Parts: sequence; structure tokens; C-alpha cells
Amino acid sequence: MPLAVFVDYDGTITDVDTSDVFVRHFAGDGLWDEINVLLDSGKMSLRDAMALEISFVRGTLDEADALLRSQVCVDPALSGLVRLCESAGYPLTVVSSGLEPLIRRALAREGLARVPVVANDVTPAPDGWRIEFRDQSDNGNDKTALVRAAAEAGFATVFIGDGRSDYDAALAAQRRFAKRGRQLERYLAAREVAFEPFSTIADVTAALSQT
Repeated sequence: MPLAVFVDYDGTITDVDTSDVFVRHFAGDGLWDEINVLLDSGKMSLRDAMALEISFVRGTLDEADALLRSQVCVDPALSGLVRLCESAGYPLTVVSSGLEPLIRRALAREGLARVPVVANDVTPAPDGWRIEFRDQSDNGNDKTALVRAAAEAGFATVFIGDGRSDYDAALAAQRRFAKRGRQLERYLAAREVAFEPFSTIADVTAALSQT
């Protein structure tokens, strides 16, 4: 069966989470820690946390992009995964609960503007940005539905992720990769769900090249 490959952005393709950078820069470490405590305890939904985090951002898209460019690194091995999928005819999609305009800018700098991105939108405003969710799912962008749709279309599905917003999509995929030391790895291991750990996207590319 042909593969359909879905890869998360924040923390998976990048070394750090975009929201982490935004909250720490605009609101400080204390608020970031507080939000994570509320998430861990179940007192705040992921959707509400994302909306709150983005509301602290000020400035234009250009200014936010410049901030992220100075503090966030895209895994240079991503281009190798894209080339592998293109040569094999496997559709690859970046799926994220983050902000599509900023993700597209980052990918373009890597020469990967052609890669499809499915993520949330945003409306910058002087009194705080407003995230524009794609749907009513807890992530604001139903990654699981995308994985299931590909399976129904006859693809063997692969999901590559690292965090909370990846839990359900990883479970829905036929093959799953979880970044070492991150929440998704712990989540799958605790549930005894089979997965392949990775440190960089190069590890995923090497594994898929043997498929």
C-alpha cells in the first residue's frame, strides 16, 4: 500500500514549541509554567490553552516571524524526508495545532514552500492575537480526521509527532513515530501502543526508506 505521511510541526519538525517562545517572550516563564500545570491537571483544555497563549502575542506577522526565526530551529533533515516521499509518490502533509502563516514562512526559508500545511489561522491585533481554529476539535485542527481520511482512501498511514495534540492522531495511524523524551513517547509507552522513537527526522527517513 502507498503511504500517507503526516508530520506535526511544533516540537517535531522544530526543536522547541512556538507557543513556548511566544508565552515566555510576551508573558514570562511563570505564566508558561502555570498553563502547563492546568493542562496536566485537566483543568484547562488544549484548545483554551492555545487561545490563551496566542492572545499574549503582540505585533505583526513579520515581527512574530522574526522572533521565531531567532529562537526556533527547523530540523535540517526535514528536506530529506520530503525528498523521500516525493520520490516514492507518498503524500506528506504537515499537520499542526499551530499557526499556518508562520509555519509556511518557516518552511519557505528551508526551500519547502511546496509542502502542504494544514494548521490553524490567526488574526493579529494590537490588543492580542486571536487564533482562528479550523474546526471544533480539542486541538482546533482535527489531525485524527485527516489520518482516518487517508486510511479510508487506501493509504497506509504514518504519523510523526511529539506532544499532547498528537495523541489521538498517533493512535489512529498504522505506524507511528514519537520524538524521544517528549509527551507522545510517554503517552504511547504507558498504553503499550507500538511506536518507533526518533531523535531527528533523519531517523524517520531512514526507517521509512526501508519500507
